[in-house]
Amino acid sequence: MGGCAGSRRRLSDSEGEETVPEPRLPLLDRQSAHWKNAVGFWLLGLCNNFSYVVMLSAAHDILSHERTSGNQSHVDPSPTPIPHNSSSRFDCNSVSTAAVLLADILPTLVIKLLAPIGLHLLPYSPRVLVSGICAAGSFVLVASSHSVGTSLCGVVLASISSGLGEVTFLSLTAFYPSYFLLLTSPEPQDPGGEEEAESAARQPLIGTEAPESKPGSGSSLSFQERWTVFKGLLWYIVPLVVVYFAEYFINQGLFELLFFRNTSLSHAQQYRWYQMLYQAGVFASRSSLRCCRIRFTWALALLQCLNLVFLLADVWFSFLPSIYFVFLIVLYEGLLGGAAYVNTFHNIALETSDEHREFAMAATCISDTLGISLSGLLALPLHDFLCQLS
Repeated sequence: MGGCAGSRRRLSDSEGEETVPEPRLPLLDRQSAHWKNAVGFWLLGLCNNFSYVVMLSAAHDILSHERTSGNQSHVDPSPTPIPHNSSSRFDCNSVSTAAVLLADILPTLVIKLLAPIGLHLLPYSPRVLVSGICAAGSFVLVASSHSVGTSLCGVVLASISSGLGEVTFLSLTAFYPSYFLLLTSPEPQDPGGEEEAESAARQPLIGTEAPESKPGSGSSLSFQERWTVFKGLLWYIVPLVVVYFAEYFINQGLFELLFFRNTSLSHAQQYRWYQMLYQAGVFASRSSLRCCRIRFTWALALLQCLNLVFLLADVWFSFLPSIYFVFLIVLYEGLLGGAAYVNTFHNIALETSDEHREFAMAATCISDTLGISLSGLLALPLHDFLCQLS
């Protein structure tokens, strides 16, 4: 096979004789390459999501505070609580935090829509470079901003960085089939596992060598082949869209409205705690693939929708007595979202052929972004409606 370096033989042009097969790498070297690649993908994922997550976690502060000459931070340094909005029981900002969500996701949506069509024409290295520059620029722009509008421009840069990075790194996993999301390895009884490990060892993620191109990779697929593969992916794409729609409708549509006055935490502090607990749940579940693998991701979509209905009911009727109940639900929400993401891509990695895997990874990236975009569009009018209630 073209992807198994140890089994390749080259034909001599002059004599037509087969040369001796390339020697296999020692087992220790293959194991070392496995862990290097695992650490490499872990760091890539961590850095890629960093700016995106920070911008969403700071959404309440970005919309609530503007830079003054004596305040070098968007966050009010005074420990005195800010007076609450007396016209609404929800203590609303004039603009929903969903506005930050849309600025943080719509550029990503555009990138992911275009990625399966032509992004493969751009090599991986320039993509990673552009992603890193945009991430750094987003922090500089938001940190130096004196207005909400300028801060939102910084959020847009973070979105470009995250979207381009995600589709790039997930496509890159097609060249490392045994290391998808760090956590899977060839089973001992898998006859191809050893050859896959050796192939990856010859093209390490952390090193100076670029991944080898696979014959029949996603870049050479016809439009008809791409459409056929995409239709087969809908079984996984649709539930992931639902999961992300529900959880980001909660995060950017309801978090701001889940305001408890019977606690020492200010409104901004409550919002930050919600975001932190959600991200902690996502981080834990995305790292749990060795412990728990879920084949039917539709179940996760249903559970996440139940979370949305329950918290929406609490926003309307205010029946939860303490913020700590919401903390637990938000942590659980993050666990569901992370599990849906990692199991979706893991199942696709297992069930797609080598020639289709790179395209399948890039195409499925649209799922979470589409769900998040829809949730942001619906959260804006919901915010305006509920904040008009006295």
